[in-house]
Amino acid sequence: MSEVLDARKPGVEDDAARVIDALQDGQVAIVPLDVAYAICATRAAGMRAIFAAKQRSYEKPSGLFATWQMSREIHEMPAEHHAIAQVIVEEYDLPFSIVAPFRADHPLFAGTDPFVLEHSSKAGTMDMLINAGAWHGAIARQSYARGIAVFGSSANRSLSGSKFRLGDIEPEVRAAAGIAIDGGTAKYANAEGRSSTIIDFRDFRLLRRGVRCAELETIFRDRFGIVLSD
Repeated sequence: MSEVLDARKPGVEDDAARVIDALQDGQVAIVPLDVAYAICATRAAGMRAIFAAKQRSYEKPSGLFATWQMSREIHEMPAEHHAIAQVIVEEYDLPFSIVAPFRADHPLFAGTDPFVLEHSSKAGTMDMLINAGAWHGAIARQSYARGIAVFGSSANRSLSGSKFRLGDIEPEVRAAAGIAIDGGTAKYANAEGRSSTIIDFRDFRLLRRGVRCAELETIFRDRFGIVLSD
């Protein structure tokens, strides 16, 4: 049975450090994000456990817990595209995922198992989740400071829809985690089971319509003159 911590109590930074310690030991963690609960790992054993528990295809890569500053260092894209990501975070405080080519030689990945990197990237691109709440931010910042890349996906059986409460996650997915965080109901819980909006920053295609997508479309159109195409 996984250890369950209550994220509604003070101590997010300390508990995030405990999560990363567990991930380094090869365990799996379930954490509450604003967009949905996520299941994450950093070692190959943990990543394999996630794919097995979720019955997830290895054709679907995991995403990196990141900040816009990490994206700026690791994603290879024009400076004006990085500036857009910064504006969305700092001025509009919205969650979203960036897909773009990345620097596989970045120091953050120096200790990443090739199996993990292979299944957390696709065709030379990497998905990075940005600005998805206090827990997401704490894990992303600490992982960067410690040089430990943390990858994850939604904490649910594949294709079953995102889960917004710890108790709603399927037992077989819960069982894969050595540590789980109970953060109550996710901020952006919705009946459609949607998680983060995923945008390909190479050509601004919408790879997935997620939470706050309509607002993101408006910002891209009105602020930057960009139409997010499906």
